[in-house]
Amino acid sequence: MAVLEASGLDGPVERLGVLGGTFDPIHEAHLAVARAAKSELALDAVLFVPAGDPWRKQVRMVTPAHHRLEMVRLALASEEDPCFTVATLEVRRSGPTYSEETLQVLRAEGH
Repeated sequence: MAVLEASGLDGPVERLGVLGGTFDPIHEAHLAVARAAKSELALDAVLFVPAGDPWRKQVRMVTPAHHRLEMVRLALASEEDPCFTVATLEVRRSGPTYSEETLQVLRAEGH
């Protein structure tokens, strides 16, 4: 689970939802989607993946990734759901980030 931050999750996660985005800023609708997906799809966890360098937004100003990551952390802390966690792999990756690459990393790590 190297790509997952410390969370209340113990052991492997069988049903993982992945919610990626720029999160500039993260807002209630993002959290509502995560709650609904967790409930409707019987997910064990929802992984929030803030984009590092979102390739589709290179023509507009985007808040620096480390600030957006911190916004996600704060939102999840206030949510108080140990099944919601954040991955930093896109923020740590240099260059444009793509969902396909992120999903390959998650699969390779057994998620």
